Amino acid sequence: MERKYPNLCNPIKIGNVWFRNRMFSAPMGGTDITADGCIGRGSTAFYELRAKGGAGAVTVSECMVHPETDGSHAYHLDLKVPGSLASFTYTADAIRRHGAIPSLELSHSGQFAGTYMTDKDKKNTLCQYGVSTSVRADGMEIRELTKDQIQEIVAAYGEVAGNAKRAGFEMLMIHGGHGWLVNQFLSPYFNHRTDEYGGSLENRVRFAKEVIASVRNAVGIGFPIEFRMSGSELFEGGYTLEDGIEIAKQIEDSIDLLHVSAGTYQRGFGITHPSMFEEHGRNVYLAAEIKKHVKVPVAAIGGLNDPAQMEEIIASGQADVVEMARALLADHQLPDKIMRNEEDKIIKCLRCFTCMAERAVTSTRRCTVNPLIGRELDGMEIIPARKKKKVLIAGAGPGGLQAAITAARRGHQVIVCEKTDGPGGILKSEQAIPFKHEMYELGNTLERMAKEEGVEIRYGTEVDKLYAERETPDALIIACGSSPVIPPIEGIDQDQVIMVNQYYLKKDQVSDTVVVLGGGLAGCECAIHLAQEGRTVHLVEMRSELAPDANVRHRPLLLEKISDYVTVHTGLKGIKVTEDGILCEDSDGRESLVPGKTVICAAGQRANRKAVDELRDSAPYVAVIGDCVKPSTITTAVYQGHHAALDI
Repeated sequence: MERKYPNLCNPIKIGNVWFRNRMFSAPMGGTDITADGCIGRGSTAFYELRAKGGAGAVTVSECMVHPETDGSHAYHLDLKVPGSLASFTYTADAIRRHGAIPSLELSHSGQFAGTYMTDKDKKNTLCQYGVSTSVRADGMEIRELTKDQIQEIVAAYGEVAGNAKRAGFEMLMIHGGHGWLVNQFLSPYFNHRTDEYGGSLENRVRFAKEVIASVRNAVGIGFPIEFRMSGSELFEGGYTLEDGIEIAKQIEDSIDLLHVSAGTYQRGFGITHPSMFEEHGRNVYLAAEIKKHVKVPVAAIGGLNDPAQMEEIIASGQADVVEMARALLADHQLPDKIMRNEEDKIIKCLRCFTCMAERAVTSTRRCTVNPLIGRELDGMEIIPARKKKKVLIAGAGPGGLQAAITAARRGHQVIVCEKTDGPGGILKSEQAIPFKHEMYELGNTLERMAKEEGVEIRYGTEVDKLYAERETPDALIIACGSSPVIPPIEGIDQDQVIMVNQYYLKKDQVSDTVVVLGGGLAGCECAIHLAQEGRTVHLVEMRSELAPDANVRHRPLLLEKISDYVTVHTGLKGIKVTEDGILCEDSDGRESLVPGKTVICAAGQRANRKAVDELRDSAPYVAVIGDCVKPSTITTAVYQGHHAALDI
């Protein structure tokens, strides 16, 4: 067959190992870690999923090589711990048996040990070791590693590398970026040593070279070593791209693949992991520039999920390999779909940070658009139903469509009814906001997938009690969504007022000055978009804080954009819409006018409970999912839809 993306699909030899394509699964923290640092069964299934989806390599993250100086709750490959070697062996085997090359990321957090611990009090009791004596931004004192400790850590890299090879891993990644210990040595911001490990760039690279040599000595010539580095630290005081080029030149003879990322977790999280406010591939330029100066193959990363863009990166010589993390959470089959020329069926990452927020809050992993993530042992295999049933689904939002896909894959006859003229439900409104366009695309992609599974979709059709009784379904899944909350404010029904969910239909009616009423997630994101278009935007919120419904990873980036673009008024209640804006009242009863010729109302959503109550007895099996239970997230709708279909 002729492949649409021949460069992405082309095999590559790195060291003495052949990889089936140029699409690698970058390190992602697993879903369960035992108390003594072993890989749990859930994590083995988590990594196996990406191997089954066609990735050329799957890298397990993160194995901390020296627990004595790095107290992070992460993986430890230690022969002294019963089950440790076995857990890594089973994981490597689970990846390899599907044709992907298993890789393990070797790491040390340095002064940021415990970053991923959910128990922050316990994290603060850890003894933090770093390249130099200092005080962290959070007040934690950092102890400088002694030379003896440095040599212990260097030796530990080699010891763990040898164990990883013994376990069946066929490539190793040394994590030298993102502010972790190797990066701390490389960085003039972190490294203030006066011995042979500090000062000049040559001295600052010394630790990285010793680590690489230790790993090479353990695994031998031809065994692929991938070195992950930040092409630039991207903040004042850190090293620049020019420094990154010199670092790369000093280590290239000792490695087999140079993985160029960007920034640090601690300073510029939304750049290291490009947020929805950044361009896709926004860090590829670093890899492309470094590649001009080295002979070793180079991998690029940074919010990549579009096949055409990734193909161009390889074809134009900007990189030899593309690596993805979140994109392969959203759709673990992305590489296989590209190999099969089925790119129109890729479910794209929304860059919403649900995956990373869950990691920080609950120590689990979940993806907004992929209901298998974190539940790989609970339903990765969709088992055909013993008896084929007729399933009626009310609503073609993301939850309803996911339910339809899962039910159809189980062999049921599935009918989806949607009262509007197209798929996506509330996600239709995102088509007018460029940085949220992939949320709009999700509805269309799920529709295509549902139709391919044989689902019948009836648009312009609302399911009421009579309709349901006439169809006589064996199972009814109610996914009828929510409706906008319209606050009881004088003038709220005037023409200059637009509900936020209707903005995409009325965007040409928006004036140059806008008041957004409601500072939740939807209101904040709409305000940012309008301001980025050049409008003067005021945001009014009754509460003292904005976007409490945003997750812990997305919210800081959102608030940063609000600060850059929008004038915020918290603690104000709207009492009247006028032709000049919204008259507001504070807690002391003082009135003020917030100016704007257009008002965007983003006061929240209310579950469509009336429809639920009417339909709840319309079939032997009835499930209620998504926003009609209570307004929530795409994540909730997709997970509930998938499992409602499994329960039929």
